[in-house]
Amino acid sequence: MRTLLSAAALAALTLAAAPTALAQDTPAPEGARVAFSSPAPGSIIYGSQVHVIMYAEGVDIVPAGTDEPASGHHHLLINTEYEEMDQPIPADDRHVHFGGGQTEMIITLPPGEHRLQLLLGDQNHVPHDPPVMSDPIFITVKRAAGYMANGRME
Repeated sequence: MRTLLSAAALAALTLAAAPTALAQDTPAPEGARVAFSSPAPGSIIYGSQVHVIMYAEGVDIVPAGTDEPASGHHHLLINTEYEEMDQPIPADDRHVHFGGGQTEMIITLPPGEHRLQLLLGDQNHVPHDPPVMSDPIFITVKRAAGYMANGRME
């Protein structure tokens, strides 16, 4: 009996000490939306530098960590989709954070086709509920004219 009670007490303590889910359930502002001002869908970019300009409507763009109603900050998804809407958006080459409240940036992409999408995060980088995200756009990056490959001009 004592062993059974101790095991039950240990299980209860473990559950009580477990971290709660990271979801903030930050409500999305009514009518909020994000989109790209640039590049346009289907753009062909010559060179590796892509000027990304993000647009938001119905929501204030603020730095990460700012806990204000109807606010958030941009995240740029590159060649990926994000499905864990109750977890913080990771920061890596495919998930670019604009935690300073930026609305534009020049990013570097290799030649090829690329999928870009915006996802708004709350003060803790967790998507709003429901998520405020743009439709994905697809762009093509090509080598700049005069690119040297194997010592030859293209």
